[in-house]
Amino acid sequence: MSASTYILCPGQGAQSVGMGQSLYEKSGEAREAFDRADEVLGFGLRGICFEGPEERLNQTDISQPAIYVTSVASFRTAQAAGVIEVGSIAACAGLSLGEYTALHLAGTFSFEEGLKLVAARGRYMQEAAEGSPSGMVALLGADEARVNELCRDAAADEVLVPANYNAPGQIVISGSIGACERAVKLAEAAGLKAAVLKVAGAFHSPLMQPAANGMAAELERVTFSPLRVPVYSNVTAQPHGEESAIKRLLVQQIVSPVRWEQTARTLLAIEGARFIELAPGRTLAGLAKRINRRLPILSVDNADSIVAAQRSQA
Repeated sequence: MSASTYILCPGQGAQSVGMGQSLYEKSGEAREAFDRADEVLGFGLRGICFEGPEERLNQTDISQPAIYVTSVASFRTAQAAGVIEVGSIAACAGLSLGEYTALHLAGTFSFEEGLKLVAARGRYMQEAAEGSPSGMVALLGADEARVNELCRDAAADEVLVPANYNAPGQIVISGSIGACERAVKLAEAAGLKAAVLKVAGAFHSPLMQPAANGMAAELERVTFSPLRVPVYSNVTAQPHGEESAIKRLLVQQIVSPVRWEQTARTLLAIEGARFIELAPGRTLAGLAKRINRRLPILSVDNADSIVAAQRSQA
């Protein structure tokens, strides 16, 4: 049996055209995941993942199910190759959308139910974004207290809140367009780096309340199974509890900040742990380096990386 393994699941923003294609071409497990997803969704998600166009893939209602399916495909491929031993998994954690992937891998709901939930989540969040002109800004070089102060100063009578605590010195804020524009000017005047993100709207802010309301109804129709392994909540940065609490926190997650740095610090401090980041991309490995540069994280982003990992274990 290998060392205790912790599975990390990426969130929105990790998508790119071509993601999952090498897995599909070389893995029966990945083909099954993508083909089943097209059946459940009723359209060609696989084609958008592999061929784009990029503008469509980046839309929230597409990128969320696309990332979920690609992550599951990479997990199944790595498992079949012996890179991931199910019995060695100690816990799962996912960034925002990735929390749904983590919950599926922990046995909370089936692949199909998870896909339906994620597709609904993406649709509701896209609709909420279109209903309220808003955005997100990444701030580099500021701590939580400074970001809170900047949000208060830039908000005026609009919405502006911290949305993602990603890593040390990397916090994303979210809110109304005007407030985001003021925040960029204030941040730059204070010597901070500010980057406007290419997103549909103010995710993880009060402006997403319509999406949270929609997801509350979606989650109520699904019966959750007991967790087989712990899954960390984005809202609390602590392992989830019983079914009703999981659903409540998933709804709250849509309008609350993602405390990924706190979750990552807890996991990365575990001695002897092995970390595997699922496809697509290597965003979480990059964030982890800001916390512990010397700790390797295996990214199973494509078929070649899984083959390489398989050979290293031989």
